[in-house]
Amino acid sequence: MELIQTIEQYAWIGWLVLILVFLVIEMLTLDFTFLMLSIGGLAGLGADLIGAPIWLQVIIAAVVAAVLVLFLRPPLLRRLRRGEDPTPSNVDALIDLGGRVVSTVSAHGGQVRLSNGDVWTARTEVGELEPGTPVNVSRIDGATAVVRPTNPTLTEDPTA
Repeated sequence: MELIQTIEQYAWIGWLVLILVFLVIEMLTLDFTFLMLSIGGLAGLGADLIGAPIWLQVIIAAVVAAVLVLFLRPPLLRRLRRGEDPTPSNVDALIDLGGRVVSTVSAHGGQVRLSNGDVWTARTEVGELEPGTPVNVSRIDGATAVVRPTNPTLTEDPTA
């Protein structure tokens, strides 16, 4: 019984430590989850300061944190990400980028010069493409651009 009284007497220290730990983790993750948990801990601390038993403090902290995570966090994340640049970058920016075949491109290799000026090792899944053929990038596979002809009729056999 004495142990429970000691825990209840110094619970405020536990709440402060928990709040500080959650805030430090939030500073590292920047995802608002641990911020909501620390606010829940603040509610638990408030319940301790008004004299609530330890079991009620834990319930209050858990309910406040759950409500905040479920209802406040999503709109905060939307507001935070509202100003992001939607322009694709890196490899994503190369998808559907146009270019021309520099050296014959087949299923095994070749080279293309993309419209951004880069020369890429390339391969195709639709036969063989001769130099000068306009192409678009379908996907990037490692350091190889998988290309398709801009005009699919260029790869068809005219005698067929």
